Amino acid sequence: MNKFKFAFFIIVIGVGIFSACEKDDICVDDDTPQLIIRFYDADNPTELKVVPGLRVIGVGNGNPVDTFSDRTSTLDSIAIPLKTNDISTQFSFILNSADDDNGAETGTTDQLLFSYETEEIFKSRACGFVVNYDNLTTDFSPATENWIQSIEIVKPSVTIEEEVTAHVKIFH
Repeated sequence: MNKFKFAFFIIVIGVGIFSACEKDDICVDDDTPQLIIRFYDADNPTELKVVPGLRVIGVGNGNPVDTFSDRTSTLDSIAIPLKTNDISTQFSFILNSADDDNGAETGTTDQLLFSYETEEIFKSRACGFVVNYDNLTTDFSPATENWIQSIEIVKPSVTIEEEVTAHVKIFH
């Protein structure tokens, strides 16, 4: 009888240990989507056009966006993050960005404000929530001193499913 009690005890302990184990929670799903912007030639709107020395700075934090190479001259498209806890995000888009002898920013700067509605979506315990953006708009009005000529919102929803194609076209 002692052997039976011992075996039963071992089985109960084993079941207890293995039932307490859970599958590892590793997030392999996508994260909150980014706004994809493509740059086009204003004189030939079907042709992509690189932006020389492009720098994008988030207004309010003062730091260049780190989702692409800063001040590069080879990009005709970028992906930038929008604020998840607000209904708008403002950026400074700088053409031919450089530092002068005193370290001050040079180049031609245009300010763009993107407004939107946010929708939190629960993905999983490991990933938590992601934010999708709907009704994307911008209030850009071209002026003679702007390097950006016009903006077209191609897709007003920025979702994980739509993070492969451009949401915004900027003509310069």
